[in-house]
Amino acid sequence: MENKEGADRVFGRIRIFNAIMAVLHALQGILMLALSSDYSLPVTTTFLRGGGPLDQPRSPEVLVRLRIGPLVAAFLFMSALAHLLLTLPRIYEWYVRNLKKGANYARWMEYSFSASLMIVVIAMLSGVYDMSTLILLFFMNMMMILFGWLMELHNQSTEKTNWTSFYFGCLAGIIPWVVIALYFFSAVSRPEAGVPTFVYFILPIIFVFFNIFALNMVLQYRKVGKWRDYLFGEKVYILLSLLAKSALAWQVFGGTLRGK
Repeated sequence: MENKEGADRVFGRIRIFNAIMAVLHALQGILMLALSSDYSLPVTTTFLRGGGPLDQPRSPEVLVRLRIGPLVAAFLFMSALAHLLLTLPRIYEWYVRNLKKGANYARWMEYSFSASLMIVVIAMLSGVYDMSTLILLFFMNMMMILFGWLMELHNQSTEKTNWTSFYFGCLAGIIPWVVIALYFFSAVSRPEAGVPTFVYFILPIIFVFFNIFALNMVLQYRKVGKWRDYLFGEKVYILLSLLAKSALAWQVFGGTLRGK
């Protein structure tokens, strides 16, 4: 009975932690919408058109201009909604059952959209405007996240940790960063491109954050120190999510979104 009450208290604190995270993410999202300028970047296409040779270079056509402020607010609101849902009856009970099995499927659901949108924002700030490329980057990052889901799902029934999903996830996850780096360093090599100074800081900082998520998973499955307790790793995931999204949001705000 005492063990059950102790477990209930532990999970209850995680419930409160999620509620606090929901508020913090939501407040930042609201601030982004309220304070940001109308700064926007283009989404372009280079579809084939009739009447010319196939090998003739085509100028990109602007399909739409996306305001960066609402995009930044969107990934903050995604996290806010996810954390809020985990505090609600029934969903909370489902969340706890999964935590006891060493998994949090809700995390991967949210990350697959919010982290992938973050990648798109970073890519656009680095000069990636092609619609098809942005779609591919979004879903490559989503595949990385979903391999994390598979990692937790498969290893519930293994005696020894199977790292296959982790390795495949790392492979999928590094590709968007390679593409972003190619565009970024190409722009940096041309002074006339005028890469904003804040982008120089965004790339390494958010790249490090993304890799710390992977490190957290490794420490969980290696059962290093406090990571022997799955719930400790869960709290680290929650905190990392807040820090990574906040870091990107406020760097973008400081660099481009402040009202004139």
